Amino acid sequence: MNTQGNYDGILQKPIGSGFDSKTTAKDVIKGVNLKGKTVIVTGGYAGIGLETVRIIAAAGAEVIVPARDVQKATENLRDVEHVTIEEMDLTDPESINAFAEKFLCTHNKLDILINNAGIMWVPLQRDKRGYESQLSTNHLGHFQLTARLWPALKNANGSRVVNVSSYGHQIAPFNFEDPNFIYGAYETLQGYGRSKTASNLFAVELDHRGKDFGVRAFSLHPGSVNGTDLARVAPMALFQQMGTHDAAGNILPEVAANLKTVEQGAATTVWCATSAQLNGIGGVYCEDADIAELDEGNIEHNFSEPSSLRGVQPYSVDSGNAKRLWKLSEELTGIIFDVC
Repeated sequence: MNTQGNYDGILQKPIGSGFDSKTTAKDVIKGVNLKGKTVIVTGGYAGIGLETVRIIAAAGAEVIVPARDVQKATENLRDVEHVTIEEMDLTDPESINAFAEKFLCTHNKLDILINNAGIMWVPLQRDKRGYESQLSTNHLGHFQLTARLWPALKNANGSRVVNVSSYGHQIAPFNFEDPNFIYGAYETLQGYGRSKTASNLFAVELDHRGKDFGVRAFSLHPGSVNGTDLARVAPMALFQQMGTHDAAGNILPEVAANLKTVEQGAATTVWCATSAQLNGIGGVYCEDADIAELDEGNIEHNFSEPSSLRGVQPYSVDSGNAKRLWKLSEELTGIIFDVC
């Protein structure tokens, strides 16, 4: 068993999984039987989350989908068997606690937790605690949910927690001095980048603390995916600034041609959640159904070329940052996440 985890990116090297950017979720789950397994997928009723649920349920797992919009979830998942929908809002601590309490009353173990739900590039919004919405949804809600579900994760005797992060973590390291934009001017890209850096750091530290209990954690970039509504409220100017859209607001054909399908976008999530290739490994950031390369200035990035948006920043797998974020997350949520 790996005893080091991925502190400071020590394990951030591709392992030659045999998969690539064209791989689909259906490809990576071939030969995997999830019968008897219990899986929770947040946001599992739209985009790559919906595809993730379809694939995992088809492999035999019992899947629970906590949803803020139960009506939408019911409609989108109506044809998927072995799925239960429960109400939960990641920005509402009481809602998270209620969902977790109900789950623990009916389930002794949780084999896979996929923290998939997220928001991106939204105007400044705050939850009722005053926390910035991207941080609240993308990280703090999932931190609290994972903490509350810890007994079931530990009882599985070999579980995985998968944080769906993003290349967007490269936009910004985590700001420990002003995580909620109380003092500085709000910039939505910065908020998104910070929240996804937090997702990576959370996976690093959770894996470090959880591996002795058989709980391994991962974070990942699903790729630039066509057909999701994740950026539905983002200003067009942001896309034009990144060089992906023309002056009229149309996506450039050469960019569109290189975007992943939803089926391809869900591949890395499913790989992290189920692949035997990751046995004994944890805390790593993955992409294209493999472990990503550490980006130390050696990778050239171009937003108009989605395949170049790869690699993981050292600050988002840094051991000091991971420990510091864990402590701050406990303070912000009011939860002591005692892994024991």
